[in-house]
Amino acid sequence: MTNYRLAAATLALATALVGVAGAGTAMASTAAAAPAAAGNETAADLFPVDFVNLSTRTLPASGKSHTFVVSYRNDSSVDQVVAPQILVESPDAGPFLAPTDIQVERRNADGSREAVPVASQTGTLFTDLVSVQRTLRPGETLTERYRVSVITPGAVGTVQPRVALYG
Repeated sequence: MTNYRLAAATLALATALVGVAGAGTAMASTAAAAPAAAGNETAADLFPVDFVNLSTRTLPASGKSHTFVVSYRNDSSVDQVVAPQILVESPDAGPFLAPTDIQVERRNADGSREAVPVASQTGTLFTDLVSVQRTLRPGETLTERYRVSVITPGAVGTVQPRVALYG
């Protein structure tokens, strides 16, 4: 994916506030980009100020799945608002993926899975940020487990899990 397409997709996400054959684990840990919301602001009023990109993987073959563990630790001394996200980037030369080409599921604490809606912008599929925002206290860790399955035969792309940092 070109930097322009990624920048356009990121800008669209921030502006609109929209929001694996084995297990892959990605862990990120950075200091807070900015203090969490103060005063009358709520998490939904905040915009992402940075993204922590985790390890990418290619989409599996049709009918197969990849599992991702998205993890982020707040190593700062202040609260940090974060949101996990799954991006699926289409090949630069196309064809662009459609939300119906894949299924994204999040594993709940009880072990069950729930479908996660996927939207599309400029050839990039993405999960919502707003509905999954949470505040991590100093020393706390966010850990979410996602499964990405390919439904459409021949669908090609790259899965990019990441964590949005708010400020």
